[in-house]
Amino acid sequence: MDGYQEYAASGEYLHLLSLPAWPVLRPRLATALTGVDPDAGPVLELGAGTGLGTDVLLETVPNDVLAAEPSASLRGVLLARLADRGTDRVTVFPGGATEVPLPDRIAAVVGMHMVGHLAPADRKRLWTAVAERLAPGGPVVLNVQPPGAAEPVAEWPWIGVTVGGLAYEGTGSAEPTGPDSVRWRMRYRTRRGDTVLAETSADYDWWIISAERLAAELADAALDASVDEDLVIGRKPPL
Repeated sequence: MDGYQEYAASGEYLHLLSLPAWPVLRPRLATALTGVDPDAGPVLELGAGTGLGTDVLLETVPNDVLAAEPSASLRGVLLARLADRGTDRVTVFPGGATEVPLPDRIAAVVGMHMVGHLAPADRKRLWTAVAERLAPGGPVVLNVQPPGAAEPVAEWPWIGVTVGGLAYEGTGSAEPTGPDSVRWRMRYRTRRGDTVLAETSADYDWWIISAERLAAELADAALDASVDEDLVIGRKPPL
């Protein structure tokens, strides 16, 4: 069963629709990983998805990677892409950030586009556990996503990519569910010209957190935290 049921519907589309964000994100993530100790254990990747962040890890650091991904749909894409790369450096754990058994030593932690899935109490426990195992100087690299407040988000125009003769598209909207949360409604479709060949939708809950608040949480876990727009980096102080 898919650990995150909403991604069972979006798995066909998510990799394609995520690609445009990575030409900007890729070099920023690579820079944040500069200086990771190759002998300090694996890099932990939380919410690895289809592996766009995993690609950066494999190309940036020599460490093995422990990639946690709860969605069976997204893991299927990730494992296929790793098989195509011919690498055995990545272990893919079939569970989420709060379920993955943490190694005794961790060289770095990366979590792209996933923090909003974690409830505040789960985040606090996770940052504390990670900080205890993180190598001196090792980074925790996370990013935050809109919305910045529990307010309605109007559905945006369809966006997508064309593969062969078909367009794969998505759109989304959100409604508040509490003072710090929203529920997203994502819609996807496959189109040939003006003809819609397939369509589906997915709803999921999202915890709102700002970059500044996330940095404060990392600081509470005894990490030196900094903010670079949507990117938040916590670093274990050197000995």
